[in-house]
Amino acid sequence: MLGEGDKPAVSVGQRIVWRIEAVAFSALFAFLRLLGVERASAFGGGLLKALGPLTGTHRTVRRNLMIAFPDMDPAERERLAIDQWDQTGRTFAELAVMDRLTPEGGRVDVVGMERLHAIRDSGKPVVLISGHLANFEVMAAVIMAAGVPCQVTYRAANNPHVDALIRRSRERYGIRLFAPKGDGTRELMAGMKRGDSIALLVDQKYNQGPEVEFFGQPVNASPGAARLALKFGTVMQPLSVVRLPGVRFRVTAHEPIEVEGEDKTEAVLAGIQAANRFVEDRVREHPVDWFWVHKRWPDRVYQMVMESGPVETSAG
Repeated sequence: MLGEGDKPAVSVGQRIVWRIEAVAFSALFAFLRLLGVERASAFGGGLLKALGPLTGTHRTVRRNLMIAFPDMDPAERERLAIDQWDQTGRTFAELAVMDRLTPEGGRVDVVGMERLHAIRDSGKPVVLISGHLANFEVMAAVIMAAGVPCQVTYRAANNPHVDALIRRSRERYGIRLFAPKGDGTRELMAGMKRGDSIALLVDQKYNQGPEVEFFGQPVNASPGAARLALKFGTVMQPLSVVRLPGVRFRVTAHEPIEVEGEDKTEAVLAGIQAANRFVEDRVREHPVDWFWVHKRWPDRVYQMVMESGPVETSAG
C-alpha cells in the first residue's frame, strides 16, 4: 500500500518514453526559436490548421460552436471551426518564443496599464481573471511587466521532464508558476496572505461546483476566484487579450468586478456569473481567438446539440 503522499512507482519503460518525449519537445522548441517569432507562429498555425480538422477533436470544436452560436450561418460557423485551429497552433508555437512577446519587446500593447500599476502600488492582492483567449500566456507577461507580485497556476504536464522545459520557457519572462494540489485553495490563500495577487483562468470545465450560465447554457464553474476575492476583501480584475496582425497582441485591464454582499453564498455565485459573463462577452467580440477545443459544457448540453441536428459536415 502507498502511504499518504507517496507516489506510484514509475516503470523503466515509462521513464524511457518520458525521456524520448522530452528530447523531441526540446528539439521542437529549439527549432521554433531558430525560426524567429513570425515564422514560428506561422509554422504552428499552418500545421494545426491542416491537421486539426482531421482529428476527433474537430467534432468537439463544431459542437462547441453550435452551442455558442446556434443562429450563425452554418458556412460561417464551419469557417470559424477551421480558422480557430490556426490560432491554437500559433499559441502553442509561440510558447517557445514567449520571452519575445512582451510589452518591452514592442509586440504587446496594453490598455489600462494604470489599473495594474495601482494594484502594484497598493501592496494589496487582487484576483486577476481571464479565459483562454488568443495567446493567453501574453497576459502573464503583462502582469510581470507591470510589476504586480503574482502567482500563476497551471496544470503540470504528465511528463515531468517536459513540464520542467515548459516551466523554464516561462521563467524567461519572470513567471512564477505552481501546480496546485487539488483545487489549490490552500496555496492560493497562503500567497494572498503574503500580499501576492493570483491569476486564474475561469473558463475551464468543472464537473461539480456552482452552476452558472455560459452562452445561455448551464455550466459548473469553480467558485475559487470569487471566494478568494470575498475572503480577502478585494476585487476580481479581468484581463483580456486579442491577437493583432504581425504576431502582436493587445491586452486590456477591464473594470474590476466587485464581490460583496451580506449573503456570502449569493455574493460568490454573483461573482462567478460575472466572471463567466466577462469571458463570454470577450469570446463574442473575437470568437476566433477562443480555445474551442476543450469541452466546456456538461454532457447533457452536448447531448442536446446532438439531438438537435447533425454537425458532422465535411471538413473541406
